Amino acid sequence: MRRMTTGADRDVVVVGASLAGCATAALLARAGARVTVVERAPEPAHYKRICGHFIQASAVPAIERLGLLGALREAGAVDSHPRLRTRWGWVAGNEVPPCLNLRREKLDPIVRAHAAATPGVELLAGRTVTGLIRDGGRVAGVRLRDGAELRADLVVGADGRDSAVAELAELRARTFPNGRFSYGAYYEGPGPDHAPDGSVWFLDPDWVAAFPTDEGLTLYAVMPRLERLGEFKADRAGALERMVAAVPDAPPIAASQRVSQVFGKVDLTNRMRRPAADGVALVGDAALATDPIFGVGCGWAFQSAEWLAEALTAWARGDEPLARGLGRYRRRWTRHLAPHAQMIHSYSTGRPFDRMERALYRAAVDDPVLAARMHRIGTRMDSPLSILRPRYITRIARGGRRRRYSSTTRTSPSLTA
Repeated sequence: MRRMTTGADRDVVVVGASLAGCATAALLARAGARVTVVERAPEPAHYKRICGHFIQASAVPAIERLGLLGALREAGAVDSHPRLRTRWGWVAGNEVPPCLNLRREKLDPIVRAHAAATPGVELLAGRTVTGLIRDGGRVAGVRLRDGAELRADLVVGADGRDSAVAELAELRARTFPNGRFSYGAYYEGPGPDHAPDGSVWFLDPDWVAAFPTDEGLTLYAVMPRLERLGEFKADRAGALERMVAAVPDAPPIAASQRVSQVFGKVDLTNRMRRPAADGVALVGDAALATDPIFGVGCGWAFQSAEWLAEALTAWARGDEPLARGLGRYRRRWTRHLAPHAQMIHSYSTGRPFDRMERALYRAAVDDPVLAARMHRIGTRMDSPLSILRPRYITRIARGGRRRRYSSTTRTSPSLTA
């Protein structure tokens, strides 16, 4: 166990006992830190109710190292690969390990119970953080609504896109507008084609998805442009079902029965914050809350927790200063997530495909190499910048020429007479 530098009775206070917070707590405790988790919800079974819960393949190894993959599969988690439909056709691949899909009402309690059972973790449920303790210029703990003070070397904000920790620590958010809103519901009935794979329709610029999940249910979700909000406010379920049923190669929503309320969110503003400062770190949506159109939130919650714990392992052993580990975490977080965030923030405005996207999606329908590359980028295994390598740019250009030539030969009277 490391020797604490502030005289506190704990090393770390984690604020928020959802996916990112509980994963962070369990991993830091394994590294030798004593961790207190503060969660404002009193119920152990509390879960996030508005979420697509599609966990990208990039996060599955982190879940496995956390020791949770078996438990999630026992709870009914579905192994799934994403399939993408644009107006040019389907782009699919299975070159990477599968993604996971499990409803948050099952996922959250499993992760929370795992953290609470980890030696070195104390869970305080039904408690709310109202302020930060400072020692000079650094954060040195939290104050609770009931007047209690919890002093620690490190405070971790895992309290979502509207993070109170980030606000109290004055870690200002950079915001990026979102031109869409989101609604979804669970349906019981025949599975979509290619189930258990998840299907996503990029309608340029609207979006539709069908995600098979546990207990034979399918989450149908839509993200239309904001100008269509009135249509959905008038009849959420009807507008959702009409939009899903109208896509090319439509899934069988008309033959299914809705078994949940229609849930959604209108304000999907993207928020991005500096992930670490003196005595404080942010994980999950507290650091980066992006457009759910790409299904990255759950996966990045687990991954950012693992990155923070790995960066602070030497500190937890007493081998280096906290500031050095936080700097390492900040650099790794930025290197991995900033390129993805830049791409997502650009597309989230509700704009149509740009020239490069049109060329890529058109070419990838017929080119398995490009389809595999898109699959790796879409599951966050690789950076979106990887598509700019010369060998892929050449294939994109070649695919565009091939499709233009094919279209010309099909429609030329001199060749079809």
